[in-house]
Amino acid sequence: MPGLDTFIPDSQKRRQPPRPSPSGTPSGTGRESEPHRSPRVGRPPRGEGDRIEREDATEPDEVDAETEAAEAEADADAEAEGIPAHEAEEAEEIIAQTKFEAETPSETGSCVLLSVSYSGNRGKALAKLYDLERQRVVFWYDNTGHQPYLLTDMSLDELLSSEAASHPGFDPGGCREIEKHDLLQDKAVRMTKVAAKDPTSVGGRGTGIRDLLGERSWEDRIRYHECFVYDRRLVPGYYYRISGGSLVPEAQPVPIDALKRAFPGATPAFLDSLTEWFPIFSSPVPDYRRVAIDIEVETEAQDRVPDPQVAANPVICVSAAGSDGRKQVLILRREGFDGDRGGAERPKELPEDASLIYFDREIDLIREVFQLLVDYPIVLTFNGDNFDLHYLWKRAQVLGMRREEIPIVMGREIALLPVGVHVDLYKFFHNHAIQIYAFGNAYKELTLDAISEALLGIKKIQLEKSINELDYLSLANYCFRDSLITLRLTTEHSSLVMNLITLIMRISRVSMEDATRQGVSSWIRSLFYDEHRKGNYLIPKKEDISLAKGGSSTTAVIKGKKYKGALVIKPESGVFFNVIVLDFASLYPSIISRWNLSYETVRCPHPECRKNLVPDTDHWVCTRRVGMMAHVVGLLRDVRVRWFKPKSKDPSLSDEERGYYKVVQQALKVFLNASYGVFGAEIFPLYCLPLADSTTAIGRSIITETIEKAKGLGMKVLYSDTDSIFLHQPTKEQISSLLSWAESKFGIDLEIDKRYTFVTFSGRKKNYLGVLDSGVVDIKGLMGKKRNTPPFIKNAFVEMTQVLREVKSPQDFEAAKSKIKAIVQRCYSDLKARRIPLDDLVFKVMISRPLDRYDKTTPQHVKAAKLLEEKGKEVKPGDLISFVKVQGPLGVKPVQLARIDEVDVDKYVGHIESTFGQVLEALNIDFEEIVGVKRLDFFSR
Repeated sequence: MPGLDTFIPDSQKRRQPPRPSPSGTPSGTGRESEPHRSPRVGRPPRGEGDRIEREDATEPDEVDAETEAAEAEADADAEAEGIPAHEAEEAEEIIAQTKFEAETPSETGSCVLLSVSYSGNRGKALAKLYDLERQRVVFWYDNTGHQPYLLTDMSLDELLSSEAASHPGFDPGGCREIEKHDLLQDKAVRMTKVAAKDPTSVGGRGTGIRDLLGERSWEDRIRYHECFVYDRRLVPGYYYRISGGSLVPEAQPVPIDALKRAFPGATPAFLDSLTEWFPIFSSPVPDYRRVAIDIEVETEAQDRVPDPQVAANPVICVSAAGSDGRKQVLILRREGFDGDRGGAERPKELPEDASLIYFDREIDLIREVFQLLVDYPIVLTFNGDNFDLHYLWKRAQVLGMRREEIPIVMGREIALLPVGVHVDLYKFFHNHAIQIYAFGNAYKELTLDAISEALLGIKKIQLEKSINELDYLSLANYCFRDSLITLRLTTEHSSLVMNLITLIMRISRVSMEDATRQGVSSWIRSLFYDEHRKGNYLIPKKEDISLAKGGSSTTAVIKGKKYKGALVIKPESGVFFNVIVLDFASLYPSIISRWNLSYETVRCPHPECRKNLVPDTDHWVCTRRVGMMAHVVGLLRDVRVRWFKPKSKDPSLSDEERGYYKVVQQALKVFLNASYGVFGAEIFPLYCLPLADSTTAIGRSIITETIEKAKGLGMKVLYSDTDSIFLHQPTKEQISSLLSWAESKFGIDLEIDKRYTFVTFSGRKKNYLGVLDSGVVDIKGLMGKKRNTPPFIKNAFVEMTQVLREVKSPQDFEAAKSKIKAIVQRCYSDLKARRIPLDDLVFKVMISRPLDRYDKTTPQHVKAAKLLEEKGKEVKPGDLISFVKVQGPLGVKPVQLARIDEVDVDKYVGHIESTFGQVLEALNIDFEEIVGVKRLDFFSR
């Protein structure tokens, strides 16, 4: 690629972003002899002044950079689906009037910051701290006078005479002019800080101060508790103590000399940032005292979930499983049941030391549950936001309790606790980035049963009766297993899940409630908002970025995209033996870092930078300063690759240390893999189209040059997709030469990713099947692998892959082709003869949102779900709908309501063809010929 060498900026010559000066908290000297340093979390910024992984777990199915980006972009869009973009960022959950308070000591030992919220009682920020010694939550209320605020470009005099000054929540005494650095213009700007008396006065209800200021309002869609965290340089999940009534960070060790050895040639600015970040990554996570609860409610029908909005049915059982050994089941006595004194045998799954406590009155049972909610620092549920805690909150009111007596605060689709922290693991495991990158796609369905079976190897108790019909011991057994599973999801593998949650909190600067409920785009947004406040940079509005940067300079190939994506070369169809795949490690994050890409550096305002063009575009990149996104993404990438990933495999370390380092590198992987996709999602508040356009353009150039170099070295390139190339029978010398060239040319590691005994290409992009030298069949994009493929097709596809696995040479293919033909013929004839059971014809697709939210289109699984709803079955997000394709106007029915004679055979024939056709094409087998022969056989019977 001409000009690429000169395009790579020289980081030594760039002006670094200004960093805040060291805080007054203990920070060490940076020498090995004084190894303690606090991350800079104790001082306001300038200008403000005030996967559970099993041992045999593998990496997820091959995911290229373009796929990662698309998935992260989809996640970002999904987070705001059905919610206006501004509302998705601003809803402030306020802990209102409540009688429940924790201690507010003026002195403590070591604590971990769990959460920051806004207290309606006190009218100020509230920090919830986990006291390590006492294993309880203590409170610290802000004593610095911090107020909710936004910014305007009005002068103070102009503001005081504006309509905004008449707002009842406007506080003139807190308003003042400040200086910020506008990264889009790369210059200092004067702004006025507009103080408000409470968060809702800033905005959120259409009648806030920001609505009166209109286009002259900035930083007005940041939730107050996040604003407080950024301004006070707090790091949720990190270590603090209360000293003299003040909240101060605790110093943690930083191995300065070892880091310098691991990062030779690093700039002083990089090392400065690394020593700031290192304690955040490396500080151990405490074993939080926590309890998991699960409730069972009497139901009218076996398949109907009681409605928490009404809570008309009694709570008949609540179980609690605690990390401190608590095993407790609370049971409501009911007419017609004699308890465990009636001779019933205690189920073997119910622990002998589990205590069963009986209640004659439901209200007394619920009050006992509320004691648990107040006592434990962390309460775990699975779908507690939407059901368990929501139902308890409403049911207590139905039974006569006042809201202020209930230690649950219901927000918009969230259940908060006034003292501790509620972690809804359903929402955490629902997070696509967690599912794919942290847990290697180990679980496919989002039910407690599916997740626990995949990650723990245990399942829920399977019932043969309805909840109402269970005797007390069976009910206790069923209920306790659910709470025990929920707890174990956080305790297995040295509390891996809690470690991961804490690291996400630290990196993204979000409270535990937000870390376990928000998606990755919200984490990344929070991280970069914090970086803006740290450097005293003005956080731009989306329209400011769009106006300053313009649009794409490339034409999208995929409909709906606004810029050209990654390079994917169409492969020639056929079978190829001895294929090596080379892959650029973390291509897009590496490009962002290496080529200094950030929203402020792409198309920067400096005339002298316009010569530094991005290949194949009219964009240019700044040579005067390091981009914020480039700096942060580069640091996260480098510290993962050069420190935590090697440490996670270091045999000289203990199992516990290696395990923790593995969690760190997995957490960093989640952020890195999602970074580009989030930056390229229009819903992201720092979205910059030329940034996304430049990233993919550089990626295309790198792959193009690498392909040409490989050909120049005499290698045959079969296929290329985004960040990888497939080479046919390369020599060791050729591979070594190409790897060395790529490192020196681009500064990005090109690695051997896979070795195939053979690969079959269908001739279509992103569709191939290969057998690795380990014997594993690797499938990319082929229909037989998809989760919503009917079992009879999936099973036949697996049978076909087993046949292919036996192929060791070109001579083996003729026999394999005959066997594969027979498999497809059998599949087709069984279908036509209706010999395939309904359960093997089902498609399974998950409901992603409430049925009434599918208003624009009605997918097939939603049609089937609505039929179930008409029959009285409740359908909620996360449910997996099993349906079959039938004749008739709707075209589908839930499997529970369908008959075999209704099945639309022709539609299933189409699925057989779409599944097998791609592989048959690669094997030079004509699907129509197979089916045609079989059709004649069938009709001649």
